[in-house]
Amino acid sequence: MPPWLPESGKFADDLRLTDEEIRTLAKWAAAGAPEGTDVPAPPKFTEGWQLGPPDLILEARAAHPLPAAGPDVYWNFIFTAKIAQSRWVRAIEIRPGDKRLVHHANLYVDRAHTARAQDVTGKGFPGMDPVIERSVFEPDDGHFLYWKPGGIPYSEPPGFSWRLDPGNDLVLNAHMVPSGKPEQVRPSIGLYFTDQPQTKYPMLLQLEHDGALDIPPGARDFIVSDDFKLPMDAAVLAIYPHAHDLGRTLEAYAALPGGEKKSLIRIPQWNRTWEAVYRYKSPIELPKGTVISMRFHYDNSAENPKNPNSPPKRVRAGNRVTDEMGHLWLQVLPLGGRDRRMELEDAWLRHQIEKYPADADAHMHLGAVRLARLDPNEASTELETALRLKPQNPEARNALGSAMLAQGRTAEAIAQFRLALKARPDYHNAQYNLARTLVKAGKMDEATELFRGLVAAYPNDSSVRNGFGELLYGQGRMAEARAQFEKAIALDPTNEVAKKNRELAAQAGSK
Repeated sequence: MPPWLPESGKFADDLRLTDEEIRTLAKWAAAGAPEGTDVPAPPKFTEGWQLGPPDLILEARAAHPLPAAGPDVYWNFIFTAKIAQSRWVRAIEIRPGDKRLVHHANLYVDRAHTARAQDVTGKGFPGMDPVIERSVFEPDDGHFLYWKPGGIPYSEPPGFSWRLDPGNDLVLNAHMVPSGKPEQVRPSIGLYFTDQPQTKYPMLLQLEHDGALDIPPGARDFIVSDDFKLPMDAAVLAIYPHAHDLGRTLEAYAALPGGEKKSLIRIPQWNRTWEAVYRYKSPIELPKGTVISMRFHYDNSAENPKNPNSPPKRVRAGNRVTDEMGHLWLQVLPLGGRDRRMELEDAWLRHQIEKYPADADAHMHLGAVRLARLDPNEASTELETALRLKPQNPEARNALGSAMLAQGRTAEAIAQFRLALKARPDYHNAQYNLARTLVKAGKMDEATELFRGLVAAYPNDSSVRNGFGELLYGQGRMAEARAQFEKAIALDPTNEVAKKNRELAAQAGSK
C-alpha cells in the first residue's frame, strides 16, 4: 500500500486509511496479529490491459539497457502513432515494461517532432525534463498523461478527449531505478479512441520560481513561492506537485477575492518516491481574481535524512536528481462554455515575464498568443523582443513573419520566413507560411514548388493539403483543387476551412 501524502484535499482514489481503520489495525497488532476466522477470498485483479483491449498499441522501438548500479536513469522513448486521420483519445494506458524498475513516467504529445532531433540513435534519448516544443499557435492538450506504480488508468469524461493527428509523436519520459543487475526496459502504450470530439478545454498551468531556488547549506526552512491571479472564472480539476529530496512541506491554496482561503493541497512530509497526480472528487470552482499560491519548504540541513549531500552543499534549480525543483502543475478548466486557453495562457505568460524579463521563449509565446488573439501590433513587439534576446530562434522568426503578414508587411514577412528556414531548413511550418505568403505576393512558381515539396514530405497534413488546394484554386485548376480539399477533410474531418473551400471549388467547377 503506497503512502498517501496529502494532508488536505478531497481527491478521487483517496488511499488514506480512516481513523477507525487505523484503530482497528492498532488493536489487531497489539493482540499479536491473530489470524482471522472469517477469511475473505483474495482479491482478483484485472489481467492485461486494465481498460480492456486498446484501439491502438504502440511499442518502444527498442529496449533501453538499465545498468546494474549507479544513479537513477531518465530516458525518453519516442512512439509514432500510425493513424490515417485525426482521432480523439479518451484514455491511455502506459505499460512501463518491468514495474520494479520504473519509478514513474510522463507522456508528452510532440506535434512538432522536436524530440526526433534529440534522438541521434533512433532508440530514444536521456534527460529528466525533455524539451518538447509545440507550435506557438497550438495550446497544450491540457491533460496529465502519467503513470506510477499502483496508479489506475484514467478515462476522460465526455467532452475532455484530446486530439491525436497523423504523424504525431508521443514521448514517454521514464524515471528508472537500477535493481542490482543489468536489466532491459521496453514500455508500451495503449490508446483508447472515441467518436466524441473535444468540447471542454482544460489547460495545464504551472506555478514555479526556479529563479529563486538557491538553497544555502544548512538552511532548515528555505521557502520558494509563486502567486498567479486567475483572469477568468475557472475550475481546478487536478494537481501535481513536484520537488526533489530537499522538499519538506509542499502546499498550495487559493485566496478568493472576498477573502476566503481554500486549500488545494498540503503535503507535510514530502517524499518524491511517491509523487502523484491528484484528481479532485469534484472540481474546485474559483472566481475571476482568485490568487493561486504555492509555498514549497526545503530542508538543506544535515538533519534531513533525505539530503543527498553530506555535509550539505549549496543546491540550485536543475534537472539532475541532486539539483532541486519546485513545480506545481494544475489542470485548470476556464469556465464559460468555450475554448479560453489562449486567454489563460496570455495571463500566465505575462506573469512569467514579470518573474523573468529576459525569458526569450516567454516573449515569443506571448507574441504568438497576441497574434492568435488578433493583435499583430503587440505580437510584433513581443516577438522582436524575443529575437533581441535570442536572435537565432527560427520559431520566433516564423511567428514574426506571420505577425508582419497580418499587418500587411508582405515583403518583410517573406524575409522573416526565409531567415527561419535558413536557421532550420526542414522547418515545416515556416515552409508552409512562406508558400502561402508567396501566393499572396504573386510568386506562384516558387509557391507551387514549395507546396509540392510539402505534400510529398507531409502527405497526411490536412493544413498542407488545404493550402495546396487554395493555390490550385487560384490558378483555376478546380478538379485538382477539389481533390486536395477532399484529402484535407479525410485527414481531419473538423477542418471547416477545407469544407468551405471544397464547396467553392465544386461551384466554380460546375460553371
